[in-house]
Amino acid sequence: MEYNLADLFESIVDVVPDREALVYVDHPGTGAERRLTYGELDAAANRIAHHLLDSGLKAGEHLGLHLYNGIEYLQTVLAALKARLVPVNVNYRYVEEELVYLYRDADLAGLVFDAEFTERVAGALPQTEKLRHLVRVGALPEGAPALDAVPFAEAEAAGSPGRGFGARSADDLFIIYTGGTTGMPKGVMWRQEDLFFAGLFGGEPSGQPIARPEELAERVAANSPGLTFFPAPPLMHGTSTLTSFVAFNYGQRVAIHRKYTPEDVLRTIEKEKVSSVSLVGDAMLRPLIDALRGPLKGADLSSLFSVSSSGAIMSETVRAEFQALAPHVMLLNNFGSSESGSSGRATSDSGPEKGFRLEVNDRTQVVDPLTHEPVPVGEPGRLAQRGHVPLGYYNDPAKTAETFFQKGAERWVLLGDMATVDESGIVTILGRGSQCINTGGEKVYPEEVEQALKSHPDVYDALVAGVADAKWGSHVAAVVQVREGAPEPSLNEIQTHCRTKLAGYKIPRQLVIAPSIQRSPSGKADYRWAKTVASEADGTG
Repeated sequence: MEYNLADLFESIVDVVPDREALVYVDHPGTGAERRLTYGELDAAANRIAHHLLDSGLKAGEHLGLHLYNGIEYLQTVLAALKARLVPVNVNYRYVEEELVYLYRDADLAGLVFDAEFTERVAGALPQTEKLRHLVRVGALPEGAPALDAVPFAEAEAAGSPGRGFGARSADDLFIIYTGGTTGMPKGVMWRQEDLFFAGLFGGEPSGQPIARPEELAERVAANSPGLTFFPAPPLMHGTSTLTSFVAFNYGQRVAIHRKYTPEDVLRTIEKEKVSSVSLVGDAMLRPLIDALRGPLKGADLSSLFSVSSSGAIMSETVRAEFQALAPHVMLLNNFGSSESGSSGRATSDSGPEKGFRLEVNDRTQVVDPLTHEPVPVGEPGRLAQRGHVPLGYYNDPAKTAETFFQKGAERWVLLGDMATVDESGIVTILGRGSQCINTGGEKVYPEEVEQALKSHPDVYDALVAGVADAKWGSHVAAVVQVREGAPEPSLNEIQTHCRTKLAGYKIPRQLVIAPSIQRSPSGKADYRWAKTVASEADGTG
């Protein structure tokens, strides 16, 4: 047995087949529920895996998942892994042109898609010559083109529930496409063994990783059920899918919703006695706070042990608001990326005054981006990670060469985050290098300014971008969503507030009030949108 995700999952199924693995709750729709034990989920995934192989797809080919959250998403990921197909996440917000790019760039041979996306799939299909097998989840919408797609229920019924698959390998691939908020999305190629240790904590997030593959099932057999993990963001983003697999590797239960609705999240926490919720930053935590103060006031959160965020930070101000409502819940700002897996966790004193400070793992360093050597204490550099890192970007050798390198006997990945390190090894994240604003020769990182803005009592959400400036080269522009019922702050008020937390050159010189802040479905910042909005308001766009 190797560190192969399908092999590891099957080893868990064999020791706890009757333990509940997955629950889907549809609050806003029919109120329907669907529950699967580990044995039932295994058989359901086997059926889809056999259908995909019987359709002519071959080991090593790529299978797209163009789906909302649902049982079918995780079932299909497992099916792909079992069949040695490479699962590829597809952003369901993409329009036809973006889908053509991703389908082609990823060399998709098969696609499992929600019926709601039929028209977009139909529009992209003629330009994606390698895509030859389609499976549709749900009924065909009225008036939608009748694609040559097999209904998911038929595919499931036709496939065998047994295993009977060939030998698998730790070298089998898992591809995670990035969100593309700062450029075209890129497919990060992970060996499954590397992903298991870097993204799934080696089977043990809070302790010692397993030393041999068989140990995972041994630990699960010795553990009692009782924990429920609730990945709230879309499964199409790597964080939620990996969170689900972390839960499976514990032999515990996963709860999912089709879409993120804060009131329904709280109802499910109550009903299913959820232990841990994962989300993405203030964009998801703040609506949860609003619901706890309003329609779901008094919701029972006694089962909830932790709320964790990765992909975007929960700001100090918003964390304090949530802690006032649920003081027993631990809030965790995790730090990682599609290219690194987990890199570390924020310290308790992270905030506008001290910055976003991390306790990093022993695989992470701050290095000079040119020499790849560790930078001196206090000097800015780039985060880098070694050991269990991806092979590179699919179909992009130039970007792979820029980002991944060999140092001695180890592979490294050079991440996009600028950072410094202090004498005790604590890393302070300055921000994404690609988003850095150069104003009058000084560097400003948007995340730092955003934290200061969000601490203003009337600011609900904010993004910061650089706008062309004849005098300064660029100036700092704040795009702000005001809290409901609050007065719109003036630029002067915002500047006065920020001066208590930021150096003068970091203070926004422009303020744009927006009805809402545009983010990805997972809550990640859309800086291209913010820059466009600010530039148009300034007359430079």
